[in-house]
Amino acid sequence: MSKSFDIAVVGATGTVGETLVQLLEEREFPVGNLYLLAGNASAGQAVAFRGKNLRVRELAGFDFAQVQLAFFAAGEAASREHAPRAQAAGCSLIDLSGVLAGALPVVPEANAANLAGLSAPYLLSSPAPVATALAAVLAPLRSKLAMHKVTVLAALAVSQLGRDGVAELARQTTELLNMRPLEPQLLDRQIAFNLLAQTGAMEEGGHAVLERRAARELKAVLGVDGLKVAITCALAPVFFGDSLAVSVDTAAPLNIDEVARLLDRQAGIELVEAGDYPTAVGDAVGQDELYVGRLRAGLDDPAELNLWIASDNARKGSALNAVQIGELLIKHYL
Repeated sequence: MSKSFDIAVVGATGTVGETLVQLLEEREFPVGNLYLLAGNASAGQAVAFRGKNLRVRELAGFDFAQVQLAFFAAGEAASREHAPRAQAAGCSLIDLSGVLAGALPVVPEANAANLAGLSAPYLLSSPAPVATALAAVLAPLRSKLAMHKVTVLAALAVSQLGRDGVAELARQTTELLNMRPLEPQLLDRQIAFNLLAQTGAMEEGGHAVLERRAARELKAVLGVDGLKVAITCALAPVFFGDSLAVSVDTAAPLNIDEVARLLDRQAGIELVEAGDYPTAVGDAVGQDELYVGRLRAGLDDPAELNLWIASDNARKGSALNAVQIGELLIKHYL
């Protein structure tokens, strides 16, 4: 990677954007010029990168012809409005919103080979954190398990709502601990010391937009013919770190020891030994690995695999996966 690339990070002052910038430095991404972009309210702020404070520029006036690659981490509205400008300027982009038609969802541990059939400028997406975690854990099992259906209950951290979600949980917690009347603002009800059965906008039929997105992306990344996916996303009173209870229906009785061996030798997965289990806050937050535990066959069905995943939604689930996609691009295709 001796060649350097001029890079733009859209949403550089957000939770995921800041983590993205940190990872570009930590992983020694071959950045030439780094352009940090955000909305008008955040323009002018400074973000540290490689010993310097870089000024955040206003997204609306930026010329994407200046960069070879852009990371879009500013949410759906920014991606819809500004990603077409980046594409028209010949800039490859990695989007984290999931709203761009034609973008290929990529989890490098699962479907890196799919990039070979594309051409520049590349339009790629980093899936929702829950889909990224699921794909990375299930991918090494594809060759051994004939998967029919994946059922997931995902307890998601409030940071999936951005800085406002973190602030809302902190504010509600403070109000309750000081015995003040609780007045929800960002959410329609109490999240502190509570668990909400849905998160984000809902579609007709009762499914959340996030649930449908994650199911679609998981199927696309795994590429398992006929795979069915059922996902329920709940919002947990946790600042960072997602926890997933996963059940996989397969075609034949499982050899749990073999499944454990496959997971244990997969890079990026930390398999917790039997009798113990990982937690988001105690293990995964701040880490690049996905933590997997409670590996077991079904109570009534020996062809059912059950497991537990803990991951850092902002780091591994979002920013790191996007940076790893970028590393694939610059190493093999750009």
